[in-house]
Amino acid sequence: MSKSTTELSFEEAISKLEDSVARLESGDLTLEESLAAFEEGISATRACTGLLDKTRKRVQVLVEKASGDFQLEFLDEAEDEDSEPDDAG
Repeated sequence: MSKSTTELSFEEAISKLEDSVARLESGDLTLEESLAAFEEGISATRACTGLLDKTRKRVQVLVEKASGDFQLEFLDEAEDEDSEPDDAG
């Protein structure tokens, strides 16, 4: 019995996505098989996105502000601040 994409781990969902892409790239599928592979790939993509969103929400960093207070920030927000280009260049 096959798991639904909502029950897959991230690694399983990525594997399903890679499999769908490989089958589509082979060029050996009928139109119906291609459509089914495409649908499976979209489903796997959505599963991956959902899992990444859940993970991002769980990965938070405790950052000490200059005033000594602490605040929680998402890890990707802290990285965005560090990688912003300056206007001088």
